Amino acid sequence: MTLEEYLKSHGVWHQFISKAETIHTADAARASGIELRRITKNLVFKVDEKDYALLIVPGDKKVDPDRAAEALGAKKISLVPFDKSEAISGYPPGGTPSVGHRIRMRVVFDKSLQGFETIFCGGGSRDKLLELRTEDVIRLTSAVIADISAG
Repeated sequence: MTLEEYLKSHGVWHQFISKAETIHTADAARASGIELRRITKNLVFKVDEKDYALLIVPGDKKVDPDRAAEALGAKKISLVPFDKSEAISGYPPGGTPSVGHRIRMRVVFDKSLQGFETIFCGGGSRDKLLELRTEDVIRLTSAVIADISAG
């Protein structure tokens, strides 16, 4: 099932935005003209050597690993390398959306993003962004909402 089919099958309002091919959120913001803080980083983390989780934070922030581990109830978390994350999420780094992944993962959504009605994330490829309603991301992923970002 494609990302578009997934969104339609769940009746989710969405909008794809074409842009130049990018990997990093700062580059995506420059290419699209969208504020960096509204474009999410969707990062796959290994949790306690047995599980995976997607951590969603604003593009102008970083994941605080200690707070994220606490939100997940984990002893240890580590970022999955770019070359491995696509096999887990089903999408290339820079194109990873906030929803519709190959493997069902636990999701932690940074609470600072709740201030936005919509957010922008990877659109399934490096040349697209996807605008989604914040409430739909939280609902579709059953996300835990926590303060997991740092400066």
